[in-house]
Amino acid sequence: MSRRLPPLNALRAFEAAARHLSFTKAADELHVTQAAVSHQIKALEQWLGLPLFRRMNRALALTEAGQSYLPPVREAMDTLSQATDRLIRADSSGTLTISTMPSFASKWLVPRLMRFQKRHPEMDVRVHSTSQMVDFARHDVDLAIRFGNGLWPDLRVERLLTEDIFPVGHPSLLAGDRPLVNPEDLRHHTLLHDDYNISWAVWCRAAGIDGVDTERGLRFDDSSFTLQAAINGHGIALARGVLVADDIAAGRLVRLFEVRLPGSLAYYVVAPPHYFSRPKVKAFRDWLFEEAGTG
Repeated sequence: MSRRLPPLNALRAFEAAARHLSFTKAADELHVTQAAVSHQIKALEQWLGLPLFRRMNRALALTEAGQSYLPPVREAMDTLSQATDRLIRADSSGTLTISTMPSFASKWLVPRLMRFQKRHPEMDVRVHSTSQMVDFARHDVDLAIRFGNGLWPDLRVERLLTEDIFPVGHPSLLAGDRPLVNPEDLRHHTLLHDDYNISWAVWCRAAGIDGVDTERGLRFDDSSFTLQAAINGHGIALARGVLVADDIAAGRLVRLFEVRLPGSLAYYVVAPPHYFSRPKVKAFRDWLFEEAGTG
């Protein structure tokens, strides 16, 4: 049902002028001129078809209509102000939903997440893991971290982390009956395959070796599974540096050989442009870049 309401600015001017019984003091409160307040009051009186003030020499008084109108206007203004404050507070705290790939969540984001939680205890972070790009119009997601070429139309895209690709394995593979000393030694070990844009054939060509069957071995559809298999000593994985940095630092994996492939893709922070001005999104975005050391 259509509501017949006067302009909000005119109601604000009336409420302030009625409270102070002064156009000048109302103008100071609203940060406008006295003439602007007078104009808004006249427009409201014309809209209502009733006088709201009696204008006397150096004095201002409410008419009977003005006295009757002031309480519900003040109540409506207070209700609107309180609702606005609640909405702003909710957007500065409450639940923050982040969408990202399972591999990035488990290997990079989650191990660091407690540092954000300690800094912002007023926020509850919900991590939604999916390999698909989220539809912000259909899903309740505040920010996404995606891996790709950065070409997502109608979204603001900021590069967070770049990658390089190199073999990793369990430290025990450096010793034993068939130690991994040179790239050619890969022919004696199980290769672990990640179906997401990492190819052993490409790496072997870059290393200048042949005689390695790059199609054999275990195959996974998620990078975190591939890396876990390597940690468990099941074979050699081609890894993205971003995802294995913590495992290498902790001694769970070692980097093998010097040959690396520069990645053509990267990790990006993604959301509709206007989302980035929301306090909780801005706080998380800034923390991400602080953790990544990229801004």
